Amino acid sequence: MIYFEDIAPGQTQSFGSYEVTKEEVLEFAEKFDPQPFHLSEEAAAKTHFGRLAASGWHTCAMTMRMLVENMSVVEQAGLGSPGIDNLRWLKPVYPGDVLRCETEVLEKRRSRSKANIGLFKSRVRVFNQDDVMVLEMVSNGLIRVRDPDAPIES
Repeated sequence: MIYFEDIAPGQTQSFGSYEVTKEEVLEFAEKFDPQPFHLSEEAAAKTHFGRLAASGWHTCAMTMRMLVENMSVVEQAGLGSPGIDNLRWLKPVYPGDVLRCETEVLEKRRSRSKANIGLFKSRVRVFNQDDVMVLEMVSNGLIRVRDPDAPIES
């Protein structure tokens, strides 16, 4: 089990493999982001996408799936997230793409009000099968502290 004390700025991980399917792109778009370039090859062909493209929010959902699958392999004492910073969709994601993640811990700190909780920021980058970065964000994570009675460093 990985706790706050086990995380260090500079740590990196590479993981995940998520194949994007046309059916999933259409299903997600129909339900959550029904814009023409996410729903129709013909409509998408008339845009800068050139062809059917996944919603950026769908790309976030696929990223989350890879993050959670990785957390189940490398079990963490995670407590969720208060949000993300600086989300950028850098390139379109298309059916047939295979996505993967790279993360880097940027910083960490203990909660001053709740001694059993630590917070950490990680840069998350998502790449397609051609090693083209398609998404970048900073994730804010909450994680249990192994020893809540240890002094909080200033």
